[in-house]
Amino acid sequence: MLRGIVKWFDAAKGFGFVVSHSGGPDILLHSNVLRSFGHSSVAEGTEIEMNVIETARGMQATEVLSLTPPVSRPAPPLAELFGLEAGDIARLPLHAARVKWFDKAKGFGFANIFGLADDIFIHIEVLRRSGLADLGTGEAIGVRVTDGKRGKMAVEVHNWDNAVGFDGVSS
Repeated sequence: MLRGIVKWFDAAKGFGFVVSHSGGPDILLHSNVLRSFGHSSVAEGTEIEMNVIETARGMQATEVLSLTPPVSRPAPPLAELFGLEAGDIARLPLHAARVKWFDKAKGFGFANIFGLADDIFIHIEVLRRSGLADLGTGEAIGVRVTDGKRGKMAVEVHNWDNAVGFDGVSS
């Protein structure tokens, strides 16, 4: 078992690397190992606890035990989030949603809450603050939503496996 920091992870490539706190070579983190933990992506700088093995090609994660999102760098709040405290966000209901599309290069995308027609805007900074790096089209997620200047906007995003059974969200 090792602890480290996610150096980078590319969901499109299906892998990334972790730097161990104890030093040594980078550790391969494959998307299948991450999916087994219930995540499809992970943000750079995320603290990770994992089981690893040494293979002929180097160190490789075999199981993710825990993920802790990176501490947010002091950054100006998103305009639509101005005035929302962490407690305010935590009191918002967590809705089951499906990603309509997300473009990491553009820095945003949209999702739909099950049973509602409105698009929910998702900004990449909200993903980062939620400990995620990317979303795939059709991916099931949990979102906390507020009314923004131009419509509904996600203020927190959870991967589906962690959202089920939380704050009334059910499968």
